[in-house]
Amino acid sequence: MSTAREGILVDRDLAAALGRAIRPVPDAPPVTRSQIQPASLDLRLGPVAHRVRAGFLPAETPIEDRLAELATSAVSLEGAGAVLERGLVYLLPLEEELALDPDVHARFNPRSSTGRCDVFTRVLVPGHARFDETPKGWSGKLWLEVAPLSFPVRVQRGDCLAQLRLQRGEAALTKDELLAQHVRTPLVYEGTRPLPPETLRAHEDGSIALSIGLEGRDPCGWRAGRNTEVVRFAETGVHDPLDFFEPVRARRGHCVLEPERFTIFASRERLAIPADLAGEMLPIDVGIGELRNNYAGFFDPGFGTGQDPPGTPAVLEVRAHDVPFLVEDGQVFFRLRFFRVLARPERLYGEGRSGPSYHAQDLTLARPFRSPRDP
Repeated sequence: MSTAREGILVDRDLAAALGRAIRPVPDAPPVTRSQIQPASLDLRLGPVAHRVRAGFLPAETPIEDRLAELATSAVSLEGAGAVLERGLVYLLPLEEELALDPDVHARFNPRSSTGRCDVFTRVLVPGHARFDETPKGWSGKLWLEVAPLSFPVRVQRGDCLAQLRLQRGEAALTKDELLAQHVRTPLVYEGTRPLPPETLRAHEDGSIALSIGLEGRDPCGWRAGRNTEVVRFAETGVHDPLDFFEPVRARRGHCVLEPERFTIFASRERLAIPADLAGEMLPIDVGIGELRNNYAGFFDPGFGTGQDPPGTPAVLEVRAHDVPFLVEDGQVFFRLRFFRVLARPERLYGEGRSGPSYHAQDLTLARPFRSPRDP
């Protein structure tokens, strides 16, 4: 089996790192293999959530000192957990800490269900003035900022809202590598056919511009409701989506986003991430509008492979800012960047899971919500 010298660590590498580079904080349960995905690891919430007046970057001031300054209250996540209220900001310790090798750094992102519940998260690394990443060789505790934006959310200690990936060296593909990969193993389909290489909207940074898909879907999206009940984050299929979302329908191939209303759409294209790559959606591009087009956006190796028709759409978590914004079918809406992994994972995305995954998704809501067709 060929391996890359630089890239994202995969499941066997992450398993070997447990207890050494990835270990539990004092008094936390052990980190387990059940947290490991093909090229990422789920991070668990600690025992308490501190409500804070504001988020912050932990550059110079220790997080504990800043927390003492900004915290207004705390709730226990033990047992049945607690409700994190919509519109408030919380800071939570995570159950994992890191002791990375000198040539390895970490990146973080929300899990898919977190983004689809419109729960904003970002990881704070003590002493590092950027969210959602560590410098090479970093060691220490991790903290998670959590802000439910559309719904109040019940969470418990051990719930996983964010995930980690470890990277050695430069993992991103160049534009030429990306185009060559697409010729060998198609990455993007429209309908049942791969996009021809000459129509692939590839950028110099090795990303592909992709579009929103409205036509052929009814509804074409789901918009978050107002003043809803509490989302039970850790449970599956317990909520009627119509209690939390309004259907969005495209008239004449377009619809208008309301400012600051969270909406879920799906891509027009279908993605197939091969076993030797991973993908990441780039979250903000002001050149295509004043909006945020996703929160999670990490695609493990194997996402969308083995499907008929080929590929799986990406789900887009969208919020327009400042003014109403019209979107139309086929409009360029986001970019996906591709990264090599160190080796083929032992299990690809969706393989061997005991519960549901988003492997065969279309316009799919988060796991707590039933399919709109279910009773």
